[in-house]
Amino acid sequence: MTASKILIVEDDDHMRAALEATLRSDGYAVELAKDVRDARAKITQGEYLLVLTDLKMPDGTGMDVLREVHGTDPSVPVIVITAYGTVEGAVEAMKEGAVDFIQKPFSLEALRETIQRCLGPGSSSSDESIGGEDDEIVTQDPRMKEILQRARVVASSKVPVLIQGESGTGKELLARFIHRHSPRKDRPLVAINCAAIPENLLESELFGHEKGAFTGAHCRKIGKIEQAHKGTLLLDEIGEMNQLLQAKLLRVLQEWVVDRVGGREPVPVDVRLIATTNADLARCVREGSFREDLYFRLNVIPFTLPPLRERPEDIPLLAMRFLKRSARAHGKAVTGLTPRAMEALKGHPWKGNVRELKNAVERAVLLAQGPRIDTGDLWLEGWEMPSATKGILMGSVKEVERELILQTLQREGWNRTRASKKLGISIRTLRNKLQEYRREGFLPAGML
Repeated sequence: MTASKILIVEDDDHMRAALEATLRSDGYAVELAKDVRDARAKITQGEYLLVLTDLKMPDGTGMDVLREVHGTDPSVPVIVITAYGTVEGAVEAMKEGAVDFIQKPFSLEALRETIQRCLGPGSSSSDESIGGEDDEIVTQDPRMKEILQRARVVASSKVPVLIQGESGTGKELLARFIHRHSPRKDRPLVAINCAAIPENLLESELFGHEKGAFTGAHCRKIGKIEQAHKGTLLLDEIGEMNQLLQAKLLRVLQEWVVDRVGGREPVPVDVRLIATTNADLARCVREGSFREDLYFRLNVIPFTLPPLRERPEDIPLLAMRFLKRSARAHGKAVTGLTPRAMEALKGHPWKGNVRELKNAVERAVLLAQGPRIDTGDLWLEGWEMPSATKGILMGSVKEVERELILQTLQREGWNRTRASKKLGISIRTLRNKLQEYRREGFLPAGML
């Protein structure tokens, strides 16, 4: 089922009604919960685009709601509403995985902006993908959260940004994130891949040319830098740019003018530059292939994105996001992954990072014969099952599943929320399994 509803969890009747009226008027489908108990019942039975929860309620807190949501589907964003003077609670909620918070009293516009920031533009349509647009950055990793927070802070400035990281880590996504959170968000973001354009054409593409500047220049051409005037210029794989163009780019950053090929007068520009690369630019400087002065000009605000293998807690989150999108796009009734498949994903080195994970999940959705992806559907080269899991692969599939669930629970201190996350299943499924094991005598009646 495609998630198209927002769940509002609020104990105050007037506030709950006001929130409902606002979101319905914006085109969202809405469900209501009056307390934590009511929210738990709805979360285990439904699917949601987003959850908006108050922090303080009579029978618990928004933290309880947050944990319930993440135990069921970690890809669903949660916004926490806090009262004045409870900022500490909001900070704690962000650490636990809330995507944002809004402080009472707040305006309806502030509420709308917060929701749009979490879901992306146009998200009120029920046809939108779960959790927002394709270029949204989804993470639970502390390092990535710190990067996003820093990106929000620097987005308001004009200072150049350098984003480094392995291929597929999301460098372009971060660049677009910075543009969306900047005062230039309503102006164009113009992107050019320096590695994809032949060297003899890159200068004209970037700086433009005048009519007659060279053979074939039949008319004036406005380059990418001028096209990005008042907006943002994204130079992807800047390490591939030759030193002649590096010198011309440095002049743009120093004087904010563009020299068209064959032009007589420099053209003033107002551009925010974001450069990305999977190369080690500091090493390129030492080796003489990249200008040191340009490197220092670009490296004022550097970001280095961690590879996916260093963000293991993001793998289930991203896998479910990609699974739901792929299942919907291909008309497949695939709803999840088996615990063994999730272990396979978490044990894979992901040399292609998030891009490789997306492709692997989409391929598995296409190959899956049942409602859940299993290891045979994944086609992951070089994957070897962790030794902790190898020892239980004896007997029937049902026995293997039971042993895996019980071992995971034991490792997680019998915490069902954490265990369900590790297993890649919903907390509701875990509860049903435990009831089954209790009936069969594999679990003492008083345990859990």
